[in-house]
Amino acid sequence: MRTLVIDSATEACSVALFDGDCLIAGECRVLGRGHAESLVPMIAALPGKGRADRIVVALGPGSFTGVRVGLAAARALALAWKVDLLGYASPSLIAAKARNLSGAVPVRVAMTGGHGEWFVTDFDAGGAMSGEPASLAPEAAASGGPGLVAGNQAEALVALRGSGTALPLLPDARDFAQLPTAALRADTAPLYGRPPDARLPGTAAP
Repeated sequence: MRTLVIDSATEACSVALFDGDCLIAGECRVLGRGHAESLVPMIAALPGKGRADRIVVALGPGSFTGVRVGLAAARALALAWKVDLLGYASPSLIAAKARNLSGAVPVRVAMTGGHGEWFVTDFDAGGAMSGEPASLAPEAAASGGPGLVAGNQAEALVALRGSGTALPLLPDARDFAQLPTAALRADTAPLYGRPPDARLPGTAAP
């Protein structure tokens, strides 16, 4: 089975094409912005323009734009190709990479959030996620949790805590084969991690 993986939820934008667990081709760019302009050409540059038997997409949390861009592309291709669409939480891929580097140990994933907060997610030694990602102030994010911290805010969290091991990582679709099967979701609703900043007139702040 060929799988097209799309991950554009963070400042990294990546795509990968797999045959089973074997990576055929892939690309990762750290863009910050511009995912909408880059993602489709990156998919088109894959062998066979990325045509696959199923599509797997990162659901977030991350930037609202990045999450929406990835989901829109994945849903459009799944509809056009008449193939299954699955999703995963972005921290799951970072945690899988961290466990591959450091062994089967618990890990906290800390990623850039909005308004100075960090998206924080804990994983047990077996790779299972302990609850949904939470958006926390840095001081709260640094309180407790596993000693191994991964993600693009890992070094800042370990410095703030004063202990632990940091692995500065970003999600990369090319690492998809390391992701536990249990991390895949049939429900592809986005995981924004925090309420949107924009609200309808007259509604209360979250």
